[in-house]
Amino acid sequence: MTVLLGFQNAMIDLMANQTNDFLFYLQPFGGVGEKNVFLFMIFALCYVVCLIWNTAIIGITYADTRLHIPMYFFLRNLSLVDICYSTVTVPKLLDIFLRGDNSISFGYCFVQFYFFTALACTEIVLLTVMAYDRYVAICKSLHYPLVMNQNKCVVFVVASWASGYSNSLFVTIVASKIPFCNSKAIDQLYCDIKPMLKISCGNTWTTEVTVYLETFFMGFCPFLCIMLSYTKIIFNVLRVKSKGRRSKTFSTCTSHLTIILIFYGTLFFVYVMPSTTDFKTIVQVFSSLFLVVIPSLNPLIYSLRNKDMRTAFTRYFWRNSRKVVWVQ
Repeated sequence: MTVLLGFQNAMIDLMANQTNDFLFYLQPFGGVGEKNVFLFMIFALCYVVCLIWNTAIIGITYADTRLHIPMYFFLRNLSLVDICYSTVTVPKLLDIFLRGDNSISFGYCFVQFYFFTALACTEIVLLTVMAYDRYVAICKSLHYPLVMNQNKCVVFVVASWASGYSNSLFVTIVASKIPFCNSKAIDQLYCDIKPMLKISCGNTWTTEVTVYLETFFMGFCPFLCIMLSYTKIIFNVLRVKSKGRRSKTFSTCTSHLTIILIFYGTLFFVYVMPSTTDFKTIVQVFSSLFLVVIPSLNPLIYSLRNKDMRTAFTRYFWRNSRKVVWVQ
């Protein structure tokens, strides 16, 4: 971990030392240095909701001892990741909408790219770990306390964060070698590898191969693991004779499965759709969902579709409302 942090600091120092004369220009929704108060209000509202909802999830799952189980331990970390990767990108986007200054320095752009990629990869690994947790809980229920004990859960979470940041460090170093020509306009809401490759010149074969490999190992492979886990879960649930028990068992997975489908569905549109003018607006719309809407939906889905979370929220607000009445 110390070596990883050393590489990370070296990378940030390298980016910071780049000349400030080299600027990129983000072009959200086709805007070229234009103010947009309407979009500012929408993104600011979504960002505030994201912060409030995810902070509430972290606070309640930590404060309520009934929720001190692996599933909610992973959920706390997922909420933290959602807060972080929205915070990495949205404030700059709000500044563009409010002031109309869409320029971003070379160093700031790649630092943003590094942290956003790291947090996105961390979320993918966390979602995979959460799928494995549900698989063990349902298909290997007798061994669940042994397999998913506290120490192993901590190892899973540390590995998720470490893999995300180490993977992003490698990708960012490769991306920083991209040769840029005359065009510096990034047709995206944030600094990302796909629009950067679009404005690059010269030989980018190494970078493109790296991107494809990273997409396969950090995107497609985790998705296969998740689908494999849920395939086994579904077959296991279908063998349960009691309809009521079957419904109760599968209800513990619906929240997580819903989040996975929304998350990967959005990723598909952002990174698989062609980089042409016709699809540019569609890609940016789905990018905005990825930045602020999905991080706000994750805790909402868990709150509404999970009985334990609903009970915890009700218990928390009922206890605090009684304290307020008592004080008055």
